[in-house]
Amino acid sequence: MKTKYVCSVCGYVYDPQKGDPEQGIEPGTTPFEDLPEEWMCPECGVGKDLFKPLRFGTEIRD
Repeated sequence: MKTKYVCSVCGYVYDPQKGDPEQGIEPGTTPFEDLPEEWMCPECGVGKDLFKPLRFGTEIRD
């Protein structure tokens, strides 16, 4: 299973299985580490540097 990453600002979860088609990232093709440096959170617009690996037991805000 590929690691999901959570935005520390808004709580958006990047799931490699879902990708981010609106930004040209097809489902199941791109692990977080391989996203382009210019990729931004689709919810709040922050960069990759403000994402953290999602760990078991991590609370996600709705």
